[in-house]
Amino acid sequence: MRTLPALAPGSTEPQFGIHGYDELVERDTQWGAHSHAFHELLWNERGASTAVIGTRAWTITPAVGLWMPAGTLHTGAAVAGTWLRAAFFGFRDTPPISDTPVAVEMTPLLRLLLKRLGEEQLSAHSRAVTEAMVLDVLTPSPSELLVHIPQSAVLRPIVEAVRTHPGDPRTLADWAQELDVSPRTITRAFTTETGAGFARWVATVRAQRAVELLVGGQEADEVAGQVGYRSTSAFGAAFRRTTGRTPGAFRTP
Repeated sequence: MRTLPALAPGSTEPQFGIHGYDELVERDTQWGAHSHAFHELLWNERGASTAVIGTRAWTITPAVGLWMPAGTLHTGAAVAGTWLRAAFFGFRDTPPISDTPVAVEMTPLLRLLLKRLGEEQLSAHSRAVTEAMVLDVLTPSPSELLVHIPQSAVLRPIVEAVRTHPGDPRTLADWAQELDVSPRTITRAFTTETGAGFARWVATVRAQRAVELLVGGQEADEVAGQVGYRSTSAFGAAFRRTTGRTPGAFRTP
């Protein structure tokens, strides 16, 4: 567990426009609630990590990053072997791409530009040009790996069970009987707290776990069974409906 301070936006004066950071995580690591004085872009060179902001849990991968405006309070987690990457953007000199956290498509061009900013011999002129190009191509993406985490007591057993074991086979009817409530009560609670019904929420949790396993190098047919699907084709169809991508888009060679 790492402890970091909660800093207000612009509370420290940066000496940079865009500053890069990377770390190979050697052991399973969690970051307690903290915030940065600068805007932050998170992505991974290898593996998947998690950032939790309020009741929203984001999965971060080499393909999909996360933009967090300065002052965003968040926690994080990464397993051993994850290669984390981050770029910090000066608060006063960098216009935010969004005032709220949003997913970012980590395109080859964007990754190449961010990598160039890490070159020690880069001239001041080249740095300024590269930073301008980063800001030009850095845009929010509709492809977000996000799960809203319900907080109500009636849903807590479901949330804990499915997030711990995404392959949990219990249906809406099963849970209603187990919790002694009506299926409509569960459906209404999920819709109110997450904007999605039970089945869609479960599919999203499963997709998040699937991404972590795919990025970790597992094959789609292995992943399918672990996240509750009886066939690779059923898993692929559900995954595409949820993420807009095929499982292969996250598969690590």
